[in-house]
Amino acid sequence: MRFSVVTVDSHQHVWNPERVRYDWLEAGMPELDRIVDFAELRPSLQAAGVDATVLVQSADNDGDTDWMLAVAAANPEVAGVVAYVPLDRPDEAAARLTELRRNPLVVGVRNLIHDQPDPDWMLQPAVDEGLALLEAASLPFDYVAVLPRHLENLPGIGERHPELTIVIDHLAKPPIGGADREPWWSLIERVAENPRVMGKVSGLYSAVGDPAGWDVAGVRPFVDRAFDVFGADRLMYGGDWPVSLLAGGYARVWSGLADVLATATDDSGRTRVYGGTAEQVYGLDLQKFI
Repeated sequence: MRFSVVTVDSHQHVWNPERVRYDWLEAGMPELDRIVDFAELRPSLQAAGVDATVLVQSADNDGDTDWMLAVAAANPEVAGVVAYVPLDRPDEAAARLTELRRNPLVVGVRNLIHDQPDPDWMLQPAVDEGLALLEAASLPFDYVAVLPRHLENLPGIGERHPELTIVIDHLAKPPIGGADREPWWSLIERVAENPRVMGKVSGLYSAVGDPAGWDVAGVRPFVDRAFDVFGADRLMYGGDWPVSLLAGGYARVWSGLADVLATATDDSGRTRVYGGTAEQVYGLDLQKFI
């Protein structure tokens, strides 16, 4: 497959608490509990040389998706939207998917599974039906794994849905800054055995204490591990803005990952990570950015 030479940020957010409910913001994120719009991000994208972005779901409700689509319609830099559908209510999910697929900007689906009290939420029969809908529609599923159990469940999900593409957000939050690399180190290798599982090199902040307490040396081993088990063809860059503001801001995250990627892979691999993988996985139409 020939890829466009376009730099893509595959993971960033916008939100508007005046119009949409975000339970996690209300639960203890005062620094981010405000309107976050694309105009605030644009200067950082331009400074980094990022051409196109993918907006990713921030709340388990239709309002969040509708807001993202409105922002995408008003900002040509947005190449795709990862939307919400209620996977645990498959009849509703089917109807919503039918509606959303009329919009070519909808390129994937996500649920905030890491906010579910039950770490086995994905194993419910109803959710399995919802995943089957995504599989039939050839829509990737962004998987928010923050617990070892989330990764432990992935091989079985892949076996039940062999044609479903799964994108692990933030490389499943490796224990950066922690004393032990396990069980993440072994589990990420296990889930990478499924060739339809991808990873986002995004959100890689300190897992201990202050999210700003990360550095390139701490991140590098985990990114190198991701390249060892996935390869560049199955990894994509994501800036994770505006959450990245808590970790030093867009420019700091961009430059830090650039330092890591300079040694993790070659020019061809970086072309994949900075755009080619996202283009292929999400089916992005990047011709207008060339």
